[in-house]
Amino acid sequence: MNTKNNQETYQNYHGNDLVNTQATLEAENMVLGAVFLEPDIIHEITLEPEHFSIAKNKILFKVMRDLALEGIGIDPMTVADKLGSKVENIGGPSYITELALSCPTAENVGAYERIVLEHYKRRNLISAAAKFMNEQTDEAADDFYKKYIEMQELGLKKERNKTDVLYEIFQEMHEDKGELTGIDTGFTELNNMTGGLKGGDLIIIAGRPSMGKTAFALNIAANCCNKQGIADIFSLEMPEKQLVHRILSSLSNVEGSKWRNPYRMFSASDYDKANFAMEQYGKWDIYIHDEPKQTVTDIRAAVRKTQRKHPEQNHVVVIDYLQLITVLGRFERYDLAIGSITKELKQMARQFNVPVILLSQLSRAVEQRQDKRPMMSDLRDSGSIEQDADIIMMLYREDYYDRETQNKNIVEVNIAKHRNGPVGVIQLLFEREFSKFQNLEWRRSENNE
Repeated sequence: MNTKNNQETYQNYHGNDLVNTQATLEAENMVLGAVFLEPDIIHEITLEPEHFSIAKNKILFKVMRDLALEGIGIDPMTVADKLGSKVENIGGPSYITELALSCPTAENVGAYERIVLEHYKRRNLISAAAKFMNEQTDEAADDFYKKYIEMQELGLKKERNKTDVLYEIFQEMHEDKGELTGIDTGFTELNNMTGGLKGGDLIIIAGRPSMGKTAFALNIAANCCNKQGIADIFSLEMPEKQLVHRILSSLSNVEGSKWRNPYRMFSASDYDKANFAMEQYGKWDIYIHDEPKQTVTDIRAAVRKTQRKHPEQNHVVVIDYLQLITVLGRFERYDLAIGSITKELKQMARQFNVPVILLSQLSRAVEQRQDKRPMMSDLRDSGSIEQDADIIMMLYREDYYDRETQNKNIVEVNIAKHRNGPVGVIQLLFEREFSKFQNLEWRRSENNE
C-alpha cells in the first residue's frame, strides 16, 4: 500500500497530524480490503463513512454501502464503475486495486473496526477540546461535554452468545435482591409498580398547578435521605428557604402557613416538633440549588460534585422544573430546545447511574375538557419528553376541581408510561397544609373487606 500518499491526503484533509497514526490508516485499509475479499461482510460492519479519517476512504466505503443496498456485487470493477468520473478523486483505479489486495483475511475485521472507531472518537474529542480552548465560553464547554458523552456512547455492539445471557439469568435466580431493586420512594404501591427508582432512569412528574408536583418530589427525596441516601434538588423557581419550610412541615406536621411568622403563630408543641424536624434535616445529605437560571451544564456539574463526595450512597436528583431550565444554543423551535434538554438529562442519568426526577408543566388543554385528568398528550412539547422518559407520572386532584367530592385530599398518580414495568393509577393521601404525601393504607383495607 502507498502509505505515504495516504498520510499526505490525511494531512491535507485535516490540516494537522495530531491524531494521524499508521495504525489508523492501515485499519481503515484492512476494513475496505476485507469487503473486497468477502463482499457479504459489508452487512456485518457497523461503521459509517464519517468514521474514516481520510476523504477517499469515506467515499469508497459509502460507495460499497450503496452497492450493497442496490444488490450489486462489490468488487474493484463495480466500485470504479459506480464512481464514474470521480474515480480519479480517490487516487484512480490503482488505489482500488491496492485496497483489494491489501487484506489477507476478513477474519479480524471486527478488530479493525474497533481501531477505526477509537481513532474517530479521539479526533472528535481533540477537535471539541480545541474549540473550547479557543473560545472558552459556556456554550463551547457544553458542546465539548455533549461531544464527550456522544463519543462515550458510540461503540460497536459487544457480541454475547446465548450461554452468557442464560448464565446471568441463572445467577439472578439464586440472588436475593431484596424487595426493591431501586431506591425506595416511601410509597408502597409506587414501589410495587416500579420496584423503586432505578439509576439511569429519567422520571417525569407532570401536573397542572396546585396538584402537588413539588411536594411529591420533595417527599421522595426526603425519604431517600432519611435512609442514608443523598439528594440534589434544583429549584429554578422557589428559593431554598421556602423549600426547606416545606420539607420541615412534612417532617413535623406543622402547618406550612405558620412558617411565615413562627414567633407569633407557633404553639409550644409546634416549637418542639419543628426543632426535632430541623435536627433531623440537619443530619441529611441534601443539597438544594436555587439559582434561578441554570443550564444542564450547571446541573451536571453539581451532580458530579455530589457524587465525588458520596460515591457509595443512593442518590436521587430532582429538577423543578423542565420549562425553566436555561437553554444553550439556538433552536428553530421551542420543542427542539426542550428535546435537547430531556436528551441531555437522560444521558446524565445514565452517566451517573442516578434516577433523575424532572417536573414538568401540562398544557392548558386540560382545563378545556370535562374530565380534567391529564393525558400524555397534555405534556407541553410532549414528543421529546415521551421519547426520552422512562417513567411518566401524572398527578390529579379531584378536590381541586370539585370541592364537594368525597375524595378529599386524594391524589391520583397515573403512571402513564413505564418503559420497564406496568402502567396504572395509584392513590395517595395528600395533606396539603403539611406538603405531605402518605400511603392510603386505610383505603386498601376498606377495599379488601
